[in-house]
Amino acid sequence: MRVKSKWHKKDKTHSVEELAGALAFIAVRIAQNGTLNLENNDFQTDTAAQRLEVMTEYLCFTVHMIDRMTIEKFDENERQRFMTELSLKCAKHIEDNKRDLIGPGDYRQEFVDRLNQRMHDYADFKYNEDEGGPSFPMRRFFGDRMTEQMGEKNKKWVGDQIIEVEVPEIMESLHKGVPNLFK
Repeated sequence: MRVKSKWHKKDKTHSVEELAGALAFIAVRIAQNGTLNLENNDFQTDTAAQRLEVMTEYLCFTVHMIDRMTIEKFDENERQRFMTELSLKCAKHIEDNKRDLIGPGDYRQEFVDRLNQRMHDYADFKYNEDEGGPSFPMRRFFGDRMTEQMGEKNKKWVGDQIIEVEVPEIMESLHKGVPNLFK
C-alpha cells in the first residue's frame, strides 16, 4: 500500500495535533486497505456494518502500533495530546461512515470505548522493533479479534491471514510513514 507521508513544507515545525491528524489518515487508509484485502482473499463480510467492525479492529491495532512506535518521541503531556487527537480523528472517521451506511447513533463513543479496551488488551503483549514489532501472541490476539468479526466462510483461516499477511503489511506501511512525518 502506498502511504503519503511527507509534509509539503519541509522547513515548518508541525504540532503534535498535526502529526496525529496525518497518522490518523494513514491509519484509516491501512484499515480500509486491510478490509479490502480480506474481502479480495474470499473472507466473508456480508454487510456494511460488518465491514465497519472489521475496519474498527484494524484501526484499534494500527493506533496501538503507532503508539508503540512513537512513544519515545513525546513527553507525557505531548503523548496524551497526540493519542487523544489520533483517537478522535479515527473515531470521527468511523462515526461518519457508520452514520452514512447504518444511520444515526453514538458511534464515536462506541469506537473510543473499543479502542480503550484494545489499548489495554494489547498493552499486555511484547513489542520489539528489532524483532519485527508486535510479538506473535499480540498478532494472534489481533487475529482472534478479526475472526470474531468475519463471516463463516473461511473463518478458521482469517487468523492465519492476519498473522502472516496483514500484520506485516500494516507494519511495512507504518515503517514507511511514521519516520517521515517526524523529519
